Amino acid sequence: MAKLDPTKMKDWQIAEAAETNLRKAADLAAELGLNEDEWEPYGRYLAKVDVTKVLARFGEKKRAKYIDVTAITPTALGEGKTTTTLGLVQGLGLLGRKVIGCVRQPSGGPTFNIKGSAAGGGLAQVVPLTKLSLGLTGDIDAITNANNLAMVALNSRMQHERNHDDAWLAERGLKRLDIDPERIQLRWAIDFCAQGLRNIEIGFGGKLDGFNMKSGFYITVASEVMAILSMASDLADLRKRLAKIVVAYSKSGAPVTTADLEVDGAMCALLVEAIKPTLMQSIEGQPMLVHAGPFANIAIGQNSVVADRLACALGDYVVTESGFASDMGFEKFWNIKCRCSGLKPDAVVLVATVRALKAHGGAPAVKAGLPLDPAYTTENLELLEKGCDNLLAHIDIIRRSGVRPVVCLNAFYTDTEKERQLVREVVEKAGARFAVSDHWLKGGEGALELAESVIAACDEPNDFAFLCDLEEPLKDRIEKQVKEVYGGDGVDFEPLALEKLAQFQSDPEIARLPICIAKTQYSLSHDPKLLGRPKGWRMPVKDVLIYCGAGLVVPVAGEIKLMPGTSASPAYRRIDVDVSSGRVSGLF
Repeated sequence: MAKLDPTKMKDWQIAEAAETNLRKAADLAAELGLNEDEWEPYGRYLAKVDVTKVLARFGEKKRAKYIDVTAITPTALGEGKTTTTLGLVQGLGLLGRKVIGCVRQPSGGPTFNIKGSAAGGGLAQVVPLTKLSLGLTGDIDAITNANNLAMVALNSRMQHERNHDDAWLAERGLKRLDIDPERIQLRWAIDFCAQGLRNIEIGFGGKLDGFNMKSGFYITVASEVMAILSMASDLADLRKRLAKIVVAYSKSGAPVTTADLEVDGAMCALLVEAIKPTLMQSIEGQPMLVHAGPFANIAIGQNSVVADRLACALGDYVVTESGFASDMGFEKFWNIKCRCSGLKPDAVVLVATVRALKAHGGAPAVKAGLPLDPAYTTENLELLEKGCDNLLAHIDIIRRSGVRPVVCLNAFYTDTEKERQLVREVVEKAGARFAVSDHWLKGGEGALELAESVIAACDEPNDFAFLCDLEEPLKDRIEKQVKEVYGGDGVDFEPLALEKLAQFQSDPEIARLPICIAKTQYSLSHDPKLLGRPKGWRMPVKDVLIYCGAGLVVPVAGEIKLMPGTSASPAYRRIDVDVSSGRVSGLF
């Protein structure tokens, strides 16, 4: 393959050029040591891997070095966490390590909106890009359908209970659930940023047109079904978790589950293939496992437990990715995912950019679709040094877990040597490892310094430990997270949140579930305007959701929405198809 220049080519053009040299899925499967009955091809270059069969053969013993990639608080453009994950995988591959990368499947929301696909960028990408970005092997569609089937079952049951007496229901093997239309927990799902569907009313018409009630949509990747896919250990565990989803409450206050609606089995049937990670490859040919979805601000935002366990059984080094910054993605990796998987990280990479640090130092806001202010493309050490307070906060968060981070400065060609040196000095003074990585421009070759730093970090013992004991009260754990992870002064619970917390605390099973806070990704606080390392603030929690299937208690902080909105300059305006060849252009 001819040398590609990311400064002169779009990501989709680089991916298209690289795809002429893709390795076949059969070759990747053979390299990983998979038997023929442990994987299934989806065309020439994709495959689904049967985790249950592989782990039954290899056992549960972790043998790989396990590395998580997280980041500082990002700008609206993101700071290249997936790109860095890919660069690190490629760098470790060039150093002769048997490495597997684990990343999340892109959501249609960002792909067609502001951030674009989650494929990486430049010379550090997952390929084939078009397949990855436009549905892949159908997992997110299956999750959407499973979620919406539960909503169909709920609305249908409410309609029939309204229209018929108990005798009519009994003839059909049904028992009245007496669902309270004011206490519906589940919403419809769609994998786009469709703010117009956040709040809707359904069931207009006559008796045969469903139950008339208020409803709404969330983006598919924020649904409990997606969280369950991320957390489930196998198909049997997935089936059990789906049955526990609380869709509503009865008028007497009893939870109504998917099992009560007798829809849980059908939901699982839609997800039989989705529980299997998809085998892909980096632009340089290293194996990548793609599974589960993004949005750690409003969901768990991790690629799946099964993908990580599978990779740890097959590789010597595993690089996994957590959504958004360390206060969001890494915190959930640390206190939720690692509890569930039983895996503990050998190293944590913290991605930073000069651009984001300048934003936290007071540079004009970065706005998607608009040119960057000159402050970002010319040397400004004063802004950069001030913004390093945010970097230091994230270093402290990771060290709070017992792991010494490797700070990766994701290099932009507009960075100056003085700027890079300033960040290095700040990081090393804070006692963390530091590496500059130029993977976007140079691929694995540009990530060798980072790869070597990570190898050294993996050989360094750590004292990884969870933030809280699950026996601590839910309210105390929320406050501890706000104070010790986010740096706030405390939590202000609104009456609804306090009422729900009291209810959940009275249930011994729910009281021991991990906390998964939903808040903005653009600040350590709940307020996206509070940049840097804000002090003297308190977090308002207005509601607390319960995901019994995923096994999560979800406090909702600030004005966070479970359905993002589409911008005025979305990516779909630039995506098109060459109708003579069928090739897609404009993805990024």
